[in-house]
Amino acid sequence: MYQYYEFQALDRPLNREEQERLRAISTRARITATSFTNTYHWGDLSGNPRRMTERYFDAHLYVTNWGTHRLILRLPKRALALPTVKPYCLDHHVDAWATRTHVLLDLTSDDEGGDWVEGAEDSLTALIGLRDELASGDLRPLYLAWLSALAAWELEDDEEEEYQTCPEPPVPSGLDELTGPQRTLADFLRIDDDLLTAAAQASPTAPRKPARPTKKELAPLIADMSQKEKDSLLLRLALGPEPGLRTELLHRLRGADAPAPAPGRRSAAQLLDTAHTLRTERRRHGRT
Repeated sequence: MYQYYEFQALDRPLNREEQERLRAISTRARITATSFTNTYHWGDLSGNPRRMTERYFDAHLYVTNWGTHRLILRLPKRALALPTVKPYCLDHHVDAWATRTHVLLDLTSDDEGGDWVEGAEDSLTALIGLRDELASGDLRPLYLAWLSALAAWELEDDEEEEYQTCPEPPVPSGLDELTGPQRTLADFLRIDDDLLTAAAQASPTAPRKPARPTKKELAPLIADMSQKEKDSLLLRLALGPEPGLRTELLHRLRGADAPAPAPGRRSAAQLLDTAHTLRTERRRHGRT
């Protein structure tokens, strides 16, 4: 048996009392001011990962040798609104909920028959950039999660009528040119390449923007902020560490420029049929 749990605190470090509470959950876990990690070859985590992420962390990754891949992300409400996320929720594979201060996303992929290699220690690091992308208005991670859930739903349910009536969510731009974290997410959630190609056919071209903000990009955006906004942010910064302040600032600076997603006009059945056609053509021409 193999289970790997990792949690990361990004917006603020854990204080000593919080670390002690986490130690009560696991005596063997590696706990620092910014992380909680543990590998189980027997037994299991006694805490609830959703509740732990709600209370202490901004990202959680879970990998098992029976094929479960799970990612939970927590963002401040000011950076990502729950109504924006809800159209991308599907079945139990993509879930979202809100606390008083945050929105949380729970993304899961299960593949009991898939290949598995022990060692997930670097996986969460490669996915962390998704938080900043979502905060800046890039909704591609949400659409990718919906695609993964759609493929899983097709395997679990043969009711074609449900696919006909299941609408496609808003289609973000740039699905044909994913960022590094988004490509990692597509692999982590096992998204079929043909299904992704089918989805990208309705995706507008994305404006070129670095996944991580650069000084050259941010300087003019900050210069355009009103003096009142700058004073407010500096005051909040001076009063002490505030969870989500950086994420909120990125959302203010970059989110306003994020292109609006195109309305979803296809049904789930149409997407699956297009992917099937692409797959058939690819195999007919001997392409892997």
